[in-house]
Amino acid sequence: MKKSAVNPELKNIVEAALLVAHEPVTLERLQQLFPEADARPTRDELRVALDSLSNEYESRGIEIKQIDKGYRIQTRDRYSTFLQRLVEERPPRYSRALLETLAIVAYRQPVTRGDIEEIRGVSVSTEIIKTLLGREWIREVGRREVPGRPVLYGTSREFLEHFNLKSLEELPPLAAVRPLEQISAELDQRLAQAGAGVVAHAELGHTIADEEGGSEASRDENRAAALEASPALDAKSAVSE
Repeated sequence: MKKSAVNPELKNIVEAALLVAHEPVTLERLQQLFPEADARPTRDELRVALDSLSNEYESRGIEIKQIDKGYRIQTRDRYSTFLQRLVEERPPRYSRALLETLAIVAYRQPVTRGDIEEIRGVSVSTEIIKTLLGREWIREVGRREVPGRPVLYGTSREFLEHFNLKSLEELPPLAAVRPLEQISAELDQRLAQAGAGVVAHAELGHTIADEEGGSEASRDENRAAALEASPALDAKSAVSE
């Protein structure tokens, strides 16, 4: 099949739209930029424009990243060390208990609060669930048809966006059980990139694998590490005004 030629003006419009958007933009949303039906580009034409932009960015500090069904322009991972110097505000820090809960939802969804508590071996505080719902990283996806009909939780599109994932299939595989001290050290390294670094999502796999190993240390919340994995910077936020 012959590949469609790139429309330079369409490519410029797509690039401009991704630069000003505050969230990943779907192909349908890009089509809505053209109110007249006869001037509206097809999905294939938009994909060609996106591919062309992606190729142009290969040697630059930015890239086009697909998040679920949307697209955004963001900075590349390898430049996070430099970009974090532009960010003065310290990112929020989250407890290990919260990250463990999020990891279980991500890998075992849909799950109930009881499922999470059974895996972790300790109760899950209401505040942790409220925080995850408030950040819109998890959402209610239904109810289990058992007595009491407990709420089932799953991850959201905002979760994919924050952790820089195209889909849940990009989650790292569950890692082998490792000492808590090693995992905590890795989380501390990721904290150094928080605020300007690209999303760090590998800790999800390490955390849940450690919990399912059932070690006593993994349940000792007094030794919990903390981190906040900051989302990748949009290209426009990396340019000084």
